[in-house]
Amino acid sequence: MTKEVAVDIQSVSKIYKTGKVELKALNNIFLKVYKGDFLAFMGPSGSGKSTLMNLIGCLDRSSSGEIYIHGQNLSRLNDNQLAEIRSKQIGFIFQDFNLMPTMTALKNVTLPMILAGMHRSTREQNAMAILKKVGLDNWATHRPNELSGGQKQRVAIARALANNPLIILADEPTGNLDTKTGEQVMDFLSSLNKEGITILLVTHDASLTKYTNRVVIIKDGQTSEKT
Repeated sequence: MTKEVAVDIQSVSKIYKTGKVELKALNNIFLKVYKGDFLAFMGPSGSGKSTLMNLIGCLDRSSSGEIYIHGQNLSRLNDNQLAEIRSKQIGFIFQDFNLMPTMTALKNVTLPMILAGMHRSTREQNAMAILKKVGLDNWATHRPNELSGGQKQRVAIARALANNPLIILADEPTGNLDTKTGEQVMDFLSSLNKEGITILLVTHDASLTKYTNRVVIIKDGQTSEKT
């Protein structure tokens, strides 16, 4: 049976220019990510991992080549169309959580729903259901400074799930957590993957690859798959 392609990267390069100096962050990348993959990107700092994640997440545009998200060619979309894909198809999880400090856990989870135009009563009901899923429904009214690192990351995961994304991009999601809490976060991401969500993970921690089915090494702007 043919696997459905979630992300198709074809001859993608990304060049940053500072004056007359050019830095090629990605150099002619080819990669297919299949629906249901749990794929880890690994490599040294500055190798291009985060650059590639930003391109897949519609946060930046490639200098050349094409990226398809579930068949949609990102290079042919305008900024509003890219924002819609980012809002409705992709969930983001960051090392530093990136929660709004003045908002409660509930309000943080509703943010993507607000951007997607969901009605207030619906989004708060949905946000509570997602917080319950990550075990934080009793912490809905707490602000980030009242939560532990693990709880903050679970709020961040809940926010990533807000609009039922097809793909989750997780950039060093355990980087600021102790080992036990990091394992709990990875166990939860693994359970989401088993539900059918495609997950792309950036990590320096080789021990996390036990949760994944594929490992892609990025070095000097090029990729190779670890077998």
